[in-house]
Amino acid sequence: MQSILVINTGSTSLKYALFSYSKIEEMQRGDIPITPGAHGLRESFKKLLRTIGDISDIVVVGHRVVHGGPLFFEPTLLDRNTLLKLSRLNSFAPLHNPTNLAAVSSVEEFMPETPNIAVFDTGFFKDLPDVTKYYPLPIQLQDKLGVRRYGFHGISHEYALEEALAQLKKKKSATNLITVHLGGGASMTAVRKGKPIDTSMGFTPLEGLMMLTRSGDIDPGLALHLTEKGGMEAKRLLYSQSGIAGVSDYSDYQQLLEAVKKRDKRAILAFDMFIYRIRKYIGSYLAVLGSVDALVFTGKVGAGDPATQKAILKDFKLLSGTKVITIEPDEERSIAHKAKSVLEKKEKENE
Repeated sequence: MQSILVINTGSTSLKYALFSYSKIEEMQRGDIPITPGAHGLRESFKKLLRTIGDISDIVVVGHRVVHGGPLFFEPTLLDRNTLLKLSRLNSFAPLHNPTNLAAVSSVEEFMPETPNIAVFDTGFFKDLPDVTKYYPLPIQLQDKLGVRRYGFHGISHEYALEEALAQLKKKKSATNLITVHLGGGASMTAVRKGKPIDTSMGFTPLEGLMMLTRSGDIDPGLALHLTEKGGMEAKRLLYSQSGIAGVSDYSDYQQLLEAVKKRDKRAILAFDMFIYRIRKYIGSYLAVLGSVDALVFTGKVGAGDPATQKAILKDFKLLSGTKVITIEPDEERSIAHKAKSVLEKKEKENE
């Protein structure tokens, strides 16, 4: 049976899923820790192949790539030219893209005849309207440097949109939604007539909601102050020492919830700040959209412990009568569909 391998490479683990090619039905799924060291990802990929066993039926490999910069938004068949261009964009996502591309190199080494297709986390937000795409900075400077609000978690938001439409049984062009992805990272998207018109993350995944270790929105003047005082320490502070962990000292969300139940004051403060900022964003998107068919939660936290949803929705009168939908996240399935579509399009072009 022909199959699709999907690779979702993070900083510490290599997630994978194997789907049947014909119906995109799940066959196997796993999470391989990345072995420490310079060749760690390569060794982890070898473990992945041993876990799968027979790889002869894999016809395509789909990769989640965090950032395509200003050049790549659509799912893309990777060749020498596109890989070279992508490598030059590593500065847009230095913590993610090099690892994503290293996974492609591993596939090329061990499965040289199998095509690789990149699916970009920023792709869903390619056509944001100018009013939300641009920052209030000199436009020419932004265009020259490739600066814009790119948005992230796009694969997850798009999957949540499609699944919500199936539940609502409505046409995409007639549907307004707010999709809320809550996990270690957190982001929100306003969808008008089936298309994203705003999203909380921007040029980097640091903007927007308070997250597990990331600050989310802060005063730009504070960022300048931290940079002047701390240099590179500011970057580490804002990305990995802030958010829920910075306020509460809990870097695990389930541990935070347990601490809240035990009336830990800092845990309660962190939880309340997290919920407050989510509610504030929902309110702003309701104002922009005018009417909303559903509020859609996804991500491990969003689709997990109901305590978070309950706190967000408590006494939220603006959401009165609005349908609330919970979608289990499955970025890998979405990537598989897109990889299949690209491969079939390429095959038709070659006929």
